Amino acid sequence: MSDADSARPDKAKIAAQFIGAIPFSQALGMELDEIGDGWARISMPWSEALVGEPRTGVIHGGAVSALMDTCGGAAVMAHPQGAVSTATIDLRIDYMRAATPGQRVTAEATCHHVTRHVAFVRAVARDEEAGTPVATATGAFTFQRAEGA
Repeated sequence: MSDADSARPDKAKIAAQFIGAIPFSQALGMELDEIGDGWARISMPWSEALVGEPRTGVIHGGAVSALMDTCGGAAVMAHPQGAVSTATIDLRIDYMRAATPGQRVTAEATCHHVTRHVAFVRAVARDEEAGTPVATATGAFTFQRAEGA
């Protein structure tokens, strides 16, 4: 391990703190599954408390939206250029289908471009079924660097 590697903050720790600092994420049961340079995977269990359509048991779209938003923020925080904080500027979500009732939903987001103050993210949410995603998203997030960076 190089000195540069040992000086780099632990991305998983930062992302876990990021998620843990958001009470809504905790209320939804979000868990950090995996993280790397500019990408993150976060999942959320199905819960009766999150159902938006009682007749079918389908999870509310707002819960899926929150999962993708949080995952996008975590991807920004994990970007190699080192954001110290972020906030959502814009998030466009396209819902492809209802998540299968009773199944865990997982979002994966990639921070694919960073400017001086804005990070751009793409995300996809899937349940345990193979095939069509539940939703896709594109977003813009603030990218606050450490002072002097």
